Amino acid sequence: MTLLLILLSLLIQFVMLWAVFYFELNRTIGSIVSIVTAILCSVLITPWSLLVGIPIILMSVILLIPALREALISRPAFDVLSKAMPSMSSTEREALDAGTSWWEKELFMGAPDWHKFDEYPYPKLSEEEQSFLDNEVQQLCSMLDEWKIHHQDKDLPPEVWQFIKDNGFLGLIIPKSFGGKEFTPFAQSRIMSKIASRSLTAAVSCMVPNSLGPGELLLHYGTTEQKQRYLPGLADGTEIPCFGLTSPEAGSDAGAIPDTGVVCYGNYQGQEVLGLKMNFSKRWITLAPIATVIGLAFKLYDPDGLLGDKSKYEYGITCALIPSSHEGIKIGARHNPGAPFMNGTVEGNDVFIPIDWIIGGQENAGKGWRMLMECLGVGRGISLPALATAAGEMSYLLVGAFASVRQQFKVSVGHFEGVQEATSDIASDAYMLEAFRYLVTCGLNQGGTPAVMTAMAKYYATETMRKVINHGMDVVGGRAIQLGPRNFLALTYQSIPVAITVEGANILTRSLMIFGQGSMRCHPYLFEELQLLQSEDKQAALKQFNPLLFKHLAYTFNRAAKAVAFGFTGGSDQASKQADDFSKPYYALINRLSADFALTADMALGLLAGDLKRKEMLSGRLADIHAHLFIATAILKFYEHGQRTDAEKKHAELALNKALYNVQEAFYGFYENFPVKIAAWLVKLICFPFGRPIEKPSDQLKQEVAQLLLRENPFRADLKKHVYYTTEADDVMGRMESTFQMLLEVQPLWDKFKKAESKDQFKGLVFEERVANAVELGFINSTEAEQILQYNVKRYDSMLTDIFDEHLEHDLPLENPHLKS
Repeated sequence: MTLLLILLSLLIQFVMLWAVFYFELNRTIGSIVSIVTAILCSVLITPWSLLVGIPIILMSVILLIPALREALISRPAFDVLSKAMPSMSSTEREALDAGTSWWEKELFMGAPDWHKFDEYPYPKLSEEEQSFLDNEVQQLCSMLDEWKIHHQDKDLPPEVWQFIKDNGFLGLIIPKSFGGKEFTPFAQSRIMSKIASRSLTAAVSCMVPNSLGPGELLLHYGTTEQKQRYLPGLADGTEIPCFGLTSPEAGSDAGAIPDTGVVCYGNYQGQEVLGLKMNFSKRWITLAPIATVIGLAFKLYDPDGLLGDKSKYEYGITCALIPSSHEGIKIGARHNPGAPFMNGTVEGNDVFIPIDWIIGGQENAGKGWRMLMECLGVGRGISLPALATAAGEMSYLLVGAFASVRQQFKVSVGHFEGVQEATSDIASDAYMLEAFRYLVTCGLNQGGTPAVMTAMAKYYATETMRKVINHGMDVVGGRAIQLGPRNFLALTYQSIPVAITVEGANILTRSLMIFGQGSMRCHPYLFEELQLLQSEDKQAALKQFNPLLFKHLAYTFNRAAKAVAFGFTGGSDQASKQADDFSKPYYALINRLSADFALTADMALGLLAGDLKRKEMLSGRLADIHAHLFIATAILKFYEHGQRTDAEKKHAELALNKALYNVQEAFYGFYENFPVKIAAWLVKLICFPFGRPIEKPSDQLKQEVAQLLLRENPFRADLKKHVYYTTEADDVMGRMESTFQMLLEVQPLWDKFKKAESKDQFKGLVFEERVANAVELGFINSTEAEQILQYNVKRYDSMLTDIFDEHLEHDLPLENPHLKS
């Protein structure tokens, strides 16, 4: 009996503590409730409850008395954490602190505000933007032949370059007041993905000036004079920009660039002016061979104190704008990045430039790294994710068409379960990429520079692109391997390394930036705490640290209380007002996993502190959790703003199940590899008391989604509006698509004939003879026979691969034995 009473008192006190934290009672009320509960348990139930009650009473007293709180908790924590935190370079600090935050912060903090989520204005095109897509972009796409660009011209044709310049493709981000288009991020993304559906070379050529480069930097940081000088030319194409950041010694670690600018006096246009003597060697710079204006990142030094601060020798990374015609600048040499877009070197030895060529003028000396991080935080959320989305769109359309048309063992390959495993991934990933694009550009449309969100977009979109294209290559097989004008996959496959590498290499982005930067931008207290821990005035810092620490602890215990509750209930019922019976369970699961993430992240930050920076595998798993939670909410919002048809619901269901399963498995991988085993076990028990709640997507669901890929459906119809769509029979896309559309028209008849043919019901050595015999037997009529024969001609033609002369210089005509002479 005594044991039962002890257990009862323990349970009551545990529930009391849980309620204090779950309902976020303030420190005074929470402490008084804790003390009263401990005393009542000891008086009314059993004195043995004081085994737990006394520690609770002591802790409550400490929390109620500020002097005790500071002496026993805050000061020791401050001292320990100050010593545990590694030194942080100014470059690291600026990178981690750069940018703003948006919806990803809600998910990081473990209590997403769905009312706020509903209020975000979902992106849509203006009339002007839609017209540009329907006309200028459509016309540009019609001028592009990616095979010819790759293997003959090695560049965009001159008439294409002129069209791009004349129609403002290089000035999409530039305000109308300077002659630009001033399109929204959503419109930019739609434009780039439509161009990419036709030509990666053209897409990259248009993308770079509208991403990280002189235009973006000038808009945010340029002086009035610099804006007036360069922006009109960038808008109308008379100026071609490039930006030189990377070098042989610095790629992903761009903060280590060896390029220098030393403050000195020199001669410019016959006058002695203050300026910089620069030495630089840049590599892998897109548009450099044809650029007229070069943005350049370098480290600025002022050994003689000419900028006014005699004690300051090194200012750090700085950005300047230099005309490519300036004396000493060397451009023109090209790299070969696996695609023929312009990419090359920028070099200069002892090049003198005036000091006012620094972007923003002299006052921006040393501020270049933050400028770059904030500007990169926008562009990388638009450009490469747009290319990835285009790859998903085209794979859905063309691999699906191929899987329906191509037959093996007298069955369309799309009906084989092994193929369906790949095609269901293509379908659900294409849906995810569209949803991801919409939510990311929704955030970017509202301004700010949400660096964490765009890092997620860049990494997870391009990695999904890699997976989708690899699946497509597997399904299409030999038809995708043989290069030539007919191949609709191989050139995209070749481009994958470009998307993976540029604008933040993917390995670094996942393992360091997403959670590292996310914890700084999204955690409500961490960045301020770190600043106080590294402050030189320790006493003043401690006074500010004391209340901040207890706010942080209250936050952590609240998320722990939520995790406990959601572990038993499956999550809260808070959801978007757009939620329906299909989506409500997913909202509950996201609420649960978000609270779990907040608790797990705080455990990692609290126990590993600065060591977490070096635990890149653990950091990568936390990035996976955070990003896939964001992706799941993107899918929900996309579904809720769509048509909610049965077909769309199937796509959304598979995409959501995959995203949330990835979240779960990242949690488990994190706990299994966390070095403090007892802490990992305890947090895992709190978050997942009954084990894994999420199952892998079922085979049945994958098969249902894979079947949708083989026929027209509302989502497929939407995708056709987003790409350069054609059914022209001699076009690389149109050949496959027109064959697929013809199959849809004759499919019942074709299936009927092929089934009978497989049973040897017709006589004849060749296909045409068997069709004629079917007419003679009355199995089909002459009109139906003509339909079957016409489709068979197209079917055979769509399967043909290109042939060339023995030197692979000229493609040769192909013969179709089913074509009537």
